[in-house]
Amino acid sequence: MATAPGPATSNQGENIPLGIGLMVLGMFLFSVNDALGKWLVATYAVTQLLLVRSAAALAVITPVLGRRGVVELGRMPRPVLQAVRIFVATAETACFYFAVTVLPLADAFTYYLAGPIYVTVLAVIFLKEKVGWRRWAAVLVGFIGVVIALQPGAGAFGWYALIAFVGSLFYAVLMIMTRVLRGMSPTVMATSQMWGGLLFGVLAAPIDWVPIASVKDGLLLALVGVVAVVAIVCVNRSLRLAPASAVVPYQYTLIVWAVVFGYFVFDNLPSVPTMVGALLIVGSGLFIFFREQKVATVEPDVVTGP
Repeated sequence: MATAPGPATSNQGENIPLGIGLMVLGMFLFSVNDALGKWLVATYAVTQLLLVRSAAALAVITPVLGRRGVVELGRMPRPVLQAVRIFVATAETACFYFAVTVLPLADAFTYYLAGPIYVTVLAVIFLKEKVGWRRWAAVLVGFIGVVIALQPGAGAFGWYALIAFVGSLFYAVLMIMTRVLRGMSPTVMATSQMWGGLLFGVLAAPIDWVPIASVKDGLLLALVGVVAVVAIVCVNRSLRLAPASAVVPYQYTLIVWAVVFGYFVFDNLPSVPTMVGALLIVGSGLFIFFREQKVATVEPDVVTGP
C-alpha cells in the first residue's frame, strides 16, 4: 500500500533528480507489490499471503540490520506504544489485501491516499498541532472526495470499500504513531512491522490455509515481501537525497500505476465517482503538504510500507 514520507534530509549529498527518480521507482514497486498481492489473494488466503510476505521480507531485511540494529530491535523504547503500532500496521495491511479481493486497485489506493488528510486531523487531536483555516478547508474537500469515492449505499461492493476506508484510517494512525517514535531507525521500525505480520500469519493462516499449487506460486508469494522491502529502500533513499518538498508529491503517482495495472492486468477501470474522489483527495493532500512546508519546518516520518 501507500507510504508515508521518510526521514528528513539535509543538503549534504543532495541529488534532486535522482531523489525524484527513486521516489517514482519506489511508487512503481509498491504498485507492483499490491497488484501481485491482488492477483494472489484471488487464490490464496489473505492471512497466508501476510505470512509468506512477512517471512520473505524478514529474510531480506534482517541481514541489513546488523548487530546494532538487532540490539535496538530488542530494546525498543515505549514497548506498549510499539506494540500498538505493530498491531495497527498489521491491521492496515490486512484491510488492504481483503479489500482488493473485490475492489479495483485504483479504488483501494484512493482511500489510502487520503491518509495524510486524516493525519492532519489526528495530529490536532493527539499531538496538539495547530492547523489553520486553509488546511481545515483542504481537509473538508478531502473528506468530500472520500465520500464520493466510497459511494454509500452501493450494496455488497460498498462493504469492501468500507474495509479499504477503515484500513486507510489505520494507516493514518500508523503515521501518527511513527511520527511520535521518529527517533528510531527506519529499518528497525520496518522490521518490527514485518514481525507483527509474521506473528499474525502464523496464528491465523492455518484456519483457511490453501495448499500452494506450485513452486512458482510460492515464489510469487515470497516476491510480494521482497518487492515491498526494495520499495521502502527506494523511498527512504529518495528522501535522503532530496528535500521532502521535491519528492513527496510524486507519491501520488501511485494512482496512475493503479489505473495502469488495473486495466492491463485485471481488465477493470475505476468508476467516475472514484476518479472524481481521487482528484479531490490528491488535490487536498498536496495542498495540505505544501501548506505545512510553508508554515513550519516539517520533519517527515519514516516509510512504513506496506
